[in-house]
Amino acid sequence: MLSTVSVSSDQVRWYRLAAHHLDHRYPLDSLMEAAGVCGVQNSPPGTWETALFVRIRDVTAAQLRWKLETEKTLLQAWSFRGVPMVFPTAESPAFLESLAALPGEEPWIYTRGAALALNDLGMEWETALTLVRQTAVRLETCTIQSKQELDRFLAGEVDELLPVGLRERWNAPSPYGHPDRQTVGGAVVSFALRPCAFLGQVVFGARNGTHPTFTSPVHWLGHPLPSDPQAGAKLVRKFLHAYGPATPRTLADWLGSSPRQAKRLWQTVQQELIPVNKEGAKAWMLEQDLPALLHARPPQEPWRLVGAYDPYLDARDRALLLEDTALQRRVWRTVANPHVILQEGRAAGIWKTRTIRGHLDVTVEPFVPIPEEERQELARQLEEYTVFRGLELRNLQWKET
Repeated sequence: MLSTVSVSSDQVRWYRLAAHHLDHRYPLDSLMEAAGVCGVQNSPPGTWETALFVRIRDVTAAQLRWKLETEKTLLQAWSFRGVPMVFPTAESPAFLESLAALPGEEPWIYTRGAALALNDLGMEWETALTLVRQTAVRLETCTIQSKQELDRFLAGEVDELLPVGLRERWNAPSPYGHPDRQTVGGAVVSFALRPCAFLGQVVFGARNGTHPTFTSPVHWLGHPLPSDPQAGAKLVRKFLHAYGPATPRTLADWLGSSPRQAKRLWQTVQQELIPVNKEGAKAWMLEQDLPALLHARPPQEPWRLVGAYDPYLDARDRALLLEDTALQRRVWRTVANPHVILQEGRAAGIWKTRTIRGHLDVTVEPFVPIPEEERQELARQLEEYTVFRGLELRNLQWKET
């Protein structure tokens, strides 16, 4: 019988800061390790660059784009919760293959909505996904600009495989938000693209101005993505390393998967776990990470700026980062989250930016009193961020709450 170790909220926050490479700025040779902790979200576009900038010392935006678009040691694809993620190409099985649901493990949060279009077609999900997968092979020889055009292109390819009697319904106006711009078939394709990504059929290509592009790994990398029978276990280890102590329920929430799939994935590392009492609640930790948790200390750099949708803020136990529920709603919004100020891992305020003709205006709204010395440190970090973005900091306003 394993004994349960008790840890404080401070220990958990300090441990996670180090796990996320946020206890201090790391050298450039730590870039791939930092990106591989749990991936970095790229929605809205550019989010991934900010996440790596705040972790890696002296990195430039050009270096990051080189890694992604030229060297291709970083890869962008739809991953957990269906969001665009950037991660090391060599670790793609953990970020993609591991997410493919087995029979009976659907739906995911982003495939659940397909029911409306499927009902219009009288088609089962498995049939629709098979059709889209058949046509996604076309991406091995081409690149498509914009998500809307990708939906249209593959919907047109599926149309040629359908019996004549079904084509009219397939090409009818979408039952979702933009019937003038999307068909029922285009909507089905849109829902199916995430599973296609998990199955190694679609990734993001080089960005063309404001437009994303899409192609297959074969076309982008010159070869299919690797497969790994341990992919699921590797993904769960990443989750527990970044967000432990945790539970199967928080894993399902983080993934956006069904509880059944999360339970299967959790069981792949069951023998590696140890129970932890986190402020009165039982959770689980990788046994190999327990010493780091028990010996966690305050970070070398206590005041840090992080961008909106930073992986550290993706913790499911938000009260650990910010207890006040009213303030939580200001940090984690339905859309357009602000950037965040961290004080030893707590959310201590938000910062918002506005870009006008090469200049950056920043408004900082603290949740707690910030002494002048710390304000100067945060201002220095904002200057660095402005240079990283190729802009000039024109105005910095402190808005007291």
